[in-house]
Amino acid sequence: MAVPTRIASHVSESSMAIEGMTWHGPTPLILVVDDQESNRDVLCRRLLRRGYRTREACDGTEALRMIKGEDYDLVILDVMMPGISGLAVLEQVRFTRSRADLPIIMATARDQSADIVEALRKGANDYVTKPIDFAVIIARVEMQLSLRNSVKQILTLERRLSQRNAELEAANHHLRSAALRAQRELELAAKVQSSLLPNLAPFINGIEFAWAFRPCNELAGDALNVFPLGPDHVGFYVLDVSGHGVAASLASVAATRALSPTGRDSMVLPAGAHQPIPPAAVLQRMEEQFPFREETEQFITMFYAVLDTTTQQLSYASAGHPPAIRIDINGAASVLDHSTLPIGLGGKHDQHTVQFGPGDRLFIYSDGVTEATNESDEEFGRHRLSDVLSQSRTQTLDESVRAAIERVESWRGQGIIRDDVSLLGAQIGIRGSVRS
Repeated sequence: MAVPTRIASHVSESSMAIEGMTWHGPTPLILVVDDQESNRDVLCRRLLRRGYRTREACDGTEALRMIKGEDYDLVILDVMMPGISGLAVLEQVRFTRSRADLPIIMATARDQSADIVEALRKGANDYVTKPIDFAVIIARVEMQLSLRNSVKQILTLERRLSQRNAELEAANHHLRSAALRAQRELELAAKVQSSLLPNLAPFINGIEFAWAFRPCNELAGDALNVFPLGPDHVGFYVLDVSGHGVAASLASVAATRALSPTGRDSMVLPAGAHQPIPPAAVLQRMEEQFPFREETEQFITMFYAVLDTTTQQLSYASAGHPPAIRIDINGAASVLDHSTLPIGLGGKHDQHTVQFGPGDRLFIYSDGVTEATNESDEEFGRHRLSDVLSQSRTQTLDESVRAAIERVESWRGQGIIRDDVSLLGAQIGIRGSVRS
């Protein structure tokens, strides 16, 4: 038998207010199941007056078919019906629809307490007794719909939260992957930088070298190197690119490669030549290749020296770099303090010569050595560096370099490493320790 559909035509499908209760979304749809048409009619009219949409089913079979075919917000279900009872309908519905998903209010005779208990056990949300008190059933309908609406809102929030968590997890995974890639790239770049450093204890054309290199991060803006320039000359330098991190490191690597003595376009030794390019000319070429750029604000300080191993005469040029320290065979300290503007600032670079003798030492360093600060924010300074290099004159060159670095690290203590630390030492003519 076809059962009429009752819909309050004045009710909005998007939002409604029912006696102080705001309902978002489609107007609640209620299925009234009763084998007595008069009962259905009266109850549906009351519900329509309250602003609800209603459907009617005359028996259990019709109710199951309608519940399967349409999404209801609540069911009012009579217990005693011919054919399939209300309890049987309830039991079947609960196989697929939970209390929170589809509230069901059972209508039972006042003296059927056993039916009430059975209905609650089988999954009924609430019950009313016949004859129905309409004020009571309307209150219970509103309570169940309000609970269902709250549950739906919570489930919606949980879904959104779950989706947001999944998105955040995906983003975190992406960030972790990117961080791992960046870390691997940093490690690879650090290996490239390390590969450009000289041998641990180079001895070239009768000149002994020792060095220490301590980057403040994975990548350094400092660089140092030593290399033969034909049979009678040795070149060596320390440079410091302003700034830190990847940009400074890239410039440092580029400068190191530009200063390589090999290759057709070498800045320091023309292809096939036996005489090196003078230090001042090398710095001038560096000036052309590494001009100052406003977007990076980078410049390079550098001390570059060429030693004639036959005459033991040193030629050098300094571009804004800290003064080199000379320690003679007797331990007396002096500085080579002639310097011009850093590379990139457009200066003209001068060249100077100094005569060295057997056993003399020369130390070139970056400002990370002398500008290391202690807990009182006092810098280590050039004079302390000169003192430790002079005091360690009777030790081997390598021991002297290590002693200086250890003194700097002791001075800094647990303080922050603010800059790269580079120290390069050269000893003329005599290898090993020298005792006066």
